[in-house]
Amino acid sequence: MFSKSQTVVIVGLLSAGLGATSLSWGQAEDDAIHELLGRLGLESYKNTIKGLTEFGDRRQGTTRNRDAVDWIEAQLQAVGCVNTQRITYTFDPEPRPPRAPRAAMAEVDLTTASGGEVGRNGSGPGGSSIYGYRIGTGVNRDLAAQPDLQIRQRNVEEPVNGERQEVYCTKIGTTYPDEMYIIGAHMDGHGVNQAVNDDGSGTALVMELARIFSSPDVETERSIRFALWNNEETGLNGSGAYVEQRKHLQGIENPPGSGRFPEPRWLGMIQHDMMLWDHGAPRADGSVSSEQRPEADVNIEFQSASELADASMRLAFIFKAAADAYNTDYPATVGPHMTNTDSTPFMNVVPSISLRENERGAHTGAGWNPTWHTPLDVWSTFSDKDFRLGLNAAQTTLSAVAQLVGASITK
Repeated sequence: MFSKSQTVVIVGLLSAGLGATSLSWGQAEDDAIHELLGRLGLESYKNTIKGLTEFGDRRQGTTRNRDAVDWIEAQLQAVGCVNTQRITYTFDPEPRPPRAPRAAMAEVDLTTASGGEVGRNGSGPGGSSIYGYRIGTGVNRDLAAQPDLQIRQRNVEEPVNGERQEVYCTKIGTTYPDEMYIIGAHMDGHGVNQAVNDDGSGTALVMELARIFSSPDVETERSIRFALWNNEETGLNGSGAYVEQRKHLQGIENPPGSGRFPEPRWLGMIQHDMMLWDHGAPRADGSVSSEQRPEADVNIEFQSASELADASMRLAFIFKAAADAYNTDYPATVGPHMTNTDSTPFMNVVPSISLRENERGAHTGAGWNPTWHTPLDVWSTFSDKDFRLGLNAAQTTLSAVAQLVGASITK
């Protein structure tokens, strides 16, 4: 439960545009949050990810991607988030030049071998850096690099340009249906794999929260939208299409006098992108630990260069306060370097944050996660320690959003 001082921070945030009323929480609200968190289990989270793996890497512009969108929509409806809708847009880029083949990452022993060229990341004494060593990163396009025949066969089809779709559903607020928080993740991936971490881990998180908030005995004062973006891997095209098509519709009652708001006013956008792997920096020889490190944490990022940096920072610290109060295994940290994720198209329109396993630029970009866009992003790579980090990110978002939207359980 938030302390009095933390409540003051939230009230200040609300007055900056993240809501219209003052919030305070007592024992009843704390009990409700604990009840909701009790409905969020490791096996359920894993099972949702497992379902997504049936569609391979879900690369945009393929049948497996379209089938995954259909499956996600059916799952949302099955758990009670029945008012699903789709965003439709066209993706028609110029042909890309061919990529040079990437090393077969699936053959890499994480504990003994390098996944790429080893170098120093920084210019400190002796070339050292607070971020340590780095290894090469890139996108695998080589089917032969994937040793699992079944996974390889599921990923044979190449994308074609054309129409794209993505799905979302909404929990309607009882008091302020015209205001909402957006909880998002991208469902597409690539790399000739199962896209378990990038971003099955975030997609499953959003779907699990949709299941919990959509329960008939859960009410929220404000609305929540659960969005599963497409085309993230091609440049945030799906989330960008959503912003372009719907930002001007915010808060408009349609039809007038109906009490219905097809696009409630955005109060905050919370993105989830790669939630499982925090094994630390590469070693001097380029090897990476196969075990989740004990000091793993959930990274909550805002973008300090955005037009709404102050409000986004406050939103990030609300989430950290929730993690401090309710996470069971791993803590959370806040950083200012949110980038290259689906909250970016929103960040100058509404306070926006991203939850992830590592800092996006300094850690992921330096090769801390050798499963990123490689054949290693498959179910067998990850342990329950990894999945539990994703579950703790879900605990962070569930507990923070429950308080921001005024969630309660009816008897």
